[in-house]
Amino acid sequence: MKFQIGDKVSVLDDDIIGVVKRITAAIVIIETEDGFEMEFTEDELVIEHTMSSKLFSEPDMTHIIKEKEQSHKPKSVRVKPKERYQPKMEVDLHIHQLTNHYKGMSNFDILNLQLDTAKRQLEFAIHKRIQKVVFIHGVGEGVLKAELEYLFKRYDNVKFYPADYQKYGLGATEIYIYQNTPS
Repeated sequence: MKFQIGDKVSVLDDDIIGVVKRITAAIVIIETEDGFEMEFTEDELVIEHTMSSKLFSEPDMTHIIKEKEQSHKPKSVRVKPKERYQPKMEVDLHIHQLTNHYKGMSNFDILNLQLDTAKRQLEFAIHKRIQKVVFIHGVGEGVLKAELEYLFKRYDNVKFYPADYQKYGLGATEIYIYQNTPS
């Protein structure tokens, strides 16, 4: 780095700032803020004013103004009326969606895992104030569907009904969670 007499410099490995007074071969002599003269090699010094001039120079105001204007614009997302009433959460209770290790499980174990998952997801939805949840249980023999209905009946703030037939067929139940129920 080329230094010139009068450059404000700082020492890399020390907390020393000074002004270049003389330059001889590879030695730069600086006068510190306290008035002492010190000798350093060129690789021990860095010009101070280049860093501060970049930090404190007048920025391009048009760029900053555009950035501010963009950050204050509210971004409105258009929701189609049909999508407005769609459930916010889906829980697929098919066993292959819940675990990879279901080959040796009995029907009782599978049903318990499905019901535990349904209860945990229902509690999560209530806690997070999600109003609509679809539980996909499949058609089958109807055992899981009957157990889910028994589970949903235990909650006072939950209403359940068959989910959208066009989307899920007969294998899903939608619940609606009332948010403002008196305790």
